[in-house]
Amino acid sequence: MSHTFDDKIIIPSLQEQMGLALGGEEIITPDTGVYFSAEEIDITIYDKIIICMSGGKDSWATLLHLYDIGVDRSKIELWHHDVDGREGSTLMDWAFMADYNRKLAEHFNHPLYFSWLKGGMEREMLKENEYSQPHMIETPDGLLELPRDTKRSKPSTRLKFPQVGANLQTRWCSSALKIDVGRRQLTNQTRFDQKKVLFITGERRQESSNRAKYNQFEPHMVDCRAGKKGRHVDVWRPVLHWQEDRVWDALQRHGVLAPVPYRLGWGRSSCMTCIFNSPTIWATIREYFPEKIMPIASLEDRFGTTISRDRINVLDVSNKAKPMEISDLVALDQAMREDYILPVVANAEHKWVMPAGAFNESVCGPS
Repeated sequence: MSHTFDDKIIIPSLQEQMGLALGGEEIITPDTGVYFSAEEIDITIYDKIIICMSGGKDSWATLLHLYDIGVDRSKIELWHHDVDGREGSTLMDWAFMADYNRKLAEHFNHPLYFSWLKGGMEREMLKENEYSQPHMIETPDGLLELPRDTKRSKPSTRLKFPQVGANLQTRWCSSALKIDVGRRQLTNQTRFDQKKVLFITGERRQESSNRAKYNQFEPHMVDCRAGKKGRHVDVWRPVLHWQEDRVWDALQRHGVLAPVPYRLGWGRSSCMTCIFNSPTIWATIREYFPEKIMPIASLEDRFGTTISRDRINVLDVSNKAKPMEISDLVALDQAMREDYILPVVANAEHKWVMPAGAFNESVCGPS
């Protein structure tokens, strides 16, 4: 079991920050600005609006909702966390996802900044009696490499996949590869000092009982508006109360084509080899992308610990269901490419259609 500073100090505080300890009770405390429900806020007060853009339908919905409510688009910037990093790993994510985010940012004329844990999830997972790797942060002034605090942590070992569940210490992929990276993006850029920053994410309560407990609006854990740096950072989840039909309606109204994973039949656009994948998704990966499932199975054998709580190797999990039949061959071709060659929005050749994975949350989902 890992005994890192991240797992013992940072991640539990992140979990509390995300509202997981609130039990779903409505908390409206004007002194701290924590609201379980906050569908509308005064967004005009912020100097900078950051959208965590995964490239999935819900992060799209957050961006399009800001357009709908008339936000000053010049304040918006997009952040994307590379799960596999930039050091050669291709274990988890969709091959095209980074370039897809570049293309959508170019189309809508927003700056896009990438960040990642050096070596990605694979490097962190293979950690054996050593410190975690540095965080890599893109900024308007260039790339930062942020070393880890070796004075407050000890070398540790993972050698297992993140475990399926709500606890961010055991399901460390979300915390170590996304949440904590975003935290350091905020704390290591002086351009946010003496500024009001709105940090937006696209979770929806409908996705899981765990996300149903999230606060919709609250100060970010790195907020220090009363401190010397004067960094005012609030978190807002504008689509938290939305049902899925409203998400697809937003994409259709703006002509945004469904992202490729939904066109293939996936119910969500998380990592391709996400730990929450159902037997149907694993069977589909084995059928169409065997080169993606075999490394997962090999690592499970090496670790002696499976992703499945039933202690079943991912290959055996894939044998428990029939693969989906992928009929969108254009999307299938794109799924195998690193460069994104399809349009982001509908045009004369590419019409808007509801994707096969819409309203199909049963095949994959978050805790």
